[in-house]
Amino acid sequence: MDNEKVIAIEQFTQSIMKQDQTGHGMDHINRVVRLAQKIAETEDCDFFIVTAAAYLHDTVDDKLVADSQEAYKQLEEFLLGIAVSSEQMQQIMHIIKNLSFSQQLNGTAEKLTLEGQIVQDADRLDAMGAVGITRTIYYGGYKGNLIYDPNIKPRTLKSKAEYREESTVFNHFYEKILLLNEYLNTEYAKQIGNKRQRFLESFLEEFLDEWDQ
Repeated sequence: MDNEKVIAIEQFTQSIMKQDQTGHGMDHINRVVRLAQKIAETEDCDFFIVTAAAYLHDTVDDKLVADSQEAYKQLEEFLLGIAVSSEQMQQIMHIIKNLSFSQQLNGTAEKLTLEGQIVQDADRLDAMGAVGITRTIYYGGYKGNLIYDPNIKPRTLKSKAEYREESTVFNHFYEKILLLNEYLNTEYAKQIGNKRQRFLESFLEEFLDEWDQ
């Protein structure tokens, strides 16, 4: 793996995500990178592509940046500037463009490569378990969402537009987070996911019990 390029990619990501207040900052990025690399060690894959895409996956997210199209342009210029090959850039961009849960809802996501599946698993795992619970609540507070309202029922989301509509923090667990374990790709990720899923389910049961006391 080209360590100099990886360092440059990390620094580029840091420059964009360091001010994040939505739960997608560098702590999240670094966990996704570490998880993706651990998963990659169990698979026959391109370690550089996994690492690069894991670092860059949120730098163009339309819910995090002011202008997603401009962010893609800047990313492409950056990758060209550090001499990432055309083939590598295509692979990285394909992963980033087809990674998200909202793309899956929209039916526009193309099938991911193994490297993409690994990064997707790592990103989804960080939305589960204790850290995932904290990030969900943190993001809900950032958006000004209600914590819970028993009169507002969880939805079955069918599009990205619905996904972007406001809901309660509690409902987000049922509308997205609890579903992620079913969609994990790799065996290593599934082992981690099962543990985190059990913790999440236990937390939600305890939450409802305490709310009604």
